[in-house]
Amino acid sequence: MSSEITAQGEKKLVLATGRAHPELAEEIARCLDTDLLPLASYDFANGEIYVRPGESVRGTDAFVIQAHPAPMNNWLMEQLITVDALKRASAKRITVVSPFYPYARQDKKGRGREPISARLIADLYKTAGADRIMSVDLHTSQIQGFFDGPVDHLMAIPLLADYIRTRVDVSNVTVVSPDTGRVRVAEQWAERLGGAPLAFVHKSRDLTVPNQAVSKQVVGQVEGRTCVLIDDMIDTGGTIAGAVRVLKEAGAKDVIIAATHAVFSDPAARTLAESGAREVVVTNTLPIPAAKRFDQLTVLSIAPLIARAIKEVFEDGSVTSLFDGKA
Repeated sequence: MSSEITAQGEKKLVLATGRAHPELAEEIARCLDTDLLPLASYDFANGEIYVRPGESVRGTDAFVIQAHPAPMNNWLMEQLITVDALKRASAKRITVVSPFYPYARQDKKGRGREPISARLIADLYKTAGADRIMSVDLHTSQIQGFFDGPVDHLMAIPLLADYIRTRVDVSNVTVVSPDTGRVRVAEQWAERLGGAPLAFVHKSRDLTVPNQAVSKQVVGQVEGRTCVLIDDMIDTGGTIAGAVRVLKEAGAKDVIIAATHAVFSDPAARTLAESGAREVVVTNTLPIPAAKRFDQLTVLSIAPLIARAIKEVFEDGSVTSLFDGKA
């Protein structure tokens, strides 16, 4: 089968992928019943990256899929170069598909003289030649405004919540936000879980120390209940493990962790395995090597959602319709 889908006359769809997470891209391609664009991608001895499409992309609607695990900067550069190569090869429209948006946590200035790196990433995508961005569960919704063009903000809540419903008695569930900043997301979770009550964990953070926050106390009723502790990403796992401890101390019967992006920087796997959570549910927006998997981990595939969104964009349909008009 060709790597192009022909529809609506001469309109053609092309899927290209970087080397960071080929399994995800291959699954997306299978969902769309197509093949990936052949790319010659390799590194020179000094670290420079080379990318060249293996066939014509002139006039196509191209989607450039790339995950951004560590080392993030390498994979980001590869994606930018791929976009540039497709643009110079006369692709008609290019959509960047970054399930885990790079530098999403640097979306505002917390102190003087800090960069807003998430905005810089949007500018880099635009300069490289991207016409559109597609991502999953942005760290903050304001990132959508950083890009001068359409941004498709996909949500993993339906996927995660539908799975959680099969694992719990929803009549005894409390949805817990790890901090006050994600209470709005927790409300969406609560709606999906049949109007479950909410709680949040109060924590403090030293802005001068990365990857470190201290969970202090629970605000809300969790005693005797199954707590679904939600977040957009898990990095080193320390904060979320601290929240599990606080919930257990407050009398929670059980804790299930649900997060979209499994960054899993060391020592996350060990920290989560020893946290006391019954289950840790994530998606595969990022690759999770065997060494970082543990008994309590469940990984759900985000590929069908991304494939449906790509199909809607390609056919000039509605991405919002995938989320009951709430995207």
